[in-house]
Amino acid sequence: MNALKTTVMMLVLVAVFMQVGYYVRGPSGMAIAFVFACTINLCTYWYSDKIILRMYRARQITEADHPRLFRVVQRVATQAMIPMPKVCIVPSKAPNAFATGRNAEHAAVAVTEGLLGILTEDELEGVIGHEVAHIINKDMLIGTIAATFAGAIGILASIARWGAIFGGYSRGDSNRGGVFGLLIAGIVAPLVAVVLQTAISRQREYKADARGGTITRKPQALASALEKLHRSPTRMNLDQRPATANLMIINPLSGRGMSSWFSTHPPVEERIDRLHTLAEELPYQGYDGI
Repeated sequence: MNALKTTVMMLVLVAVFMQVGYYVRGPSGMAIAFVFACTINLCTYWYSDKIILRMYRARQITEADHPRLFRVVQRVATQAMIPMPKVCIVPSKAPNAFATGRNAEHAAVAVTEGLLGILTEDELEGVIGHEVAHIINKDMLIGTIAATFAGAIGILASIARWGAIFGGYSRGDSNRGGVFGLLIAGIVAPLVAVVLQTAISRQREYKADARGGTITRKPQALASALEKLHRSPTRMNLDQRPATANLMIINPLSGRGMSSWFSTHPPVEERIDRLHTLAEELPYQGYDGI
């Protein structure tokens, strides 16, 4: 069901892009914006691991540096049957974690010092399972594709707004929808694109929770870890890095009500409930912490 929802939202995102391009400058406008957005996102995707790890000053470790963390990542990678990812520690007291890299052969798992200080080994394994699931599910690729179309829509919307301001388009132009079409292209379409992009991200989080809990067979441990991270008085400060908010296992930028439409993560309470349901469907996992 999560895969179906993601597919439908991706198709709608593509449809919005095509319609906005048609309103703004016909087929040529669509092509120019698409190539530009693809170039930017392809570079981001290809070098994502280096960019993100350097941004957070993450330090790659060996087993000798942190035996417990290295042992947990190695165990989960073996269970998931993927190559051992790079293991990194972020020098921050805020408890959080993320995975990056363009594929399983070039992946990295990073956790903060704050996360290591508050989680038990089972809970840590649950978190690592979630991040390894992101690697297996190729969420970096899916996120890049979604960002490509959302970025292209943003470019076209900017062109539409400037065109409307300076009167660059005639009311009778058959390739576009006149003033009404420019209004939709310049204001409404970017909001729709952001909502779709973040909705795709939320579905990927649900899927990573489910797959990670199945890999480790400790969904209860992941639920316990999410509860601790959610209630932690110290959060990873993403205010100046909204572009990387979707990478984190817990997103402090998320909200309730209307603001939840623009959140890259689903409500923690809903994630925990789903993990409890998954735990009931799996055999005894040997974890009684929650």
